[in-house]
Amino acid sequence: MTSEERRTLDDLRRSLLHLHKTMLDWEREAYERVHGRMSPGGLLGVVMSDPQFAWLRPISELIVRIDAAVDRDAPDTVIDVKTIVEQARTVVTPDLAVGAFGDRYRAALQESPDAVLAHRAVTRLLSVAPSSRTH
Repeated sequence: MTSEERRTLDDLRRSLLHLHKTMLDWEREAYERVHGRMSPGGLLGVVMSDPQFAWLRPISELIVRIDAAVDRDAPDTVIDVKTIVEQARTVVTPDLAVGAFGDRYRAALQESPDAVLAHRAVTRLLSVAPSSRTH
């Protein structure tokens, strides 16, 4: 992996973590309106087990994929950074997001200015990241 590819993945990971936290905070507020306030430890248990938070998994899984790619980086390992970037583009493009993830993602973008800002940070980064698309 080149230093530019590593920087791309590091920047993407950071921006996706911020997006994930923003979306998690938004979903937590909705959950707490119905179920009452939660401690941080209580939140962790709910996030892992309650279906209301399952829609966040595509972002979580993408972050884990980036972590795995960076962790296994060795001189003889080929990391397809462009494929990871394309996956990120698909995840954060509201028109491409499907199912529960797409529904909740679009709702968060409509209801939360913080979600819009976090989304914009990711999309700006992706707009200059390498692409595997043919033009």
